[in-house]
Amino acid sequence: MARRKARRRFSLEFKREAVKLFRDSDKGISKVARELGITPVMLRTWVDLVEAEEKTGLSTEDLDELKRLRKENARLKEENEILERATAFFAARKL
Repeated sequence: MARRKARRRFSLEFKREAVKLFRDSDKGISKVARELGITPVMLRTWVDLVEAEEKTGLSTEDLDELKRLRKENARLKEENEILERATAFFAARKL
């Protein structure tokens, strides 16, 4: 059975530097990725993340937190709606 390679993790600083290197060079994304020892898809993902940060003015951590908070807010709204329906149901049964 073939063993799978351990997944490498890169710091946010490394990702930003890789994107800067790509932007500052006249080389294609594949060549820069090969020089860094990563896949072109990975570098493209990092470029997209940096562009999202620049567009919104929010860091990756802020975007992740915003996503988490929106998800939590939707869950809480759903729970509140369920409680309102239950309250109305039991109030109607007492009459």
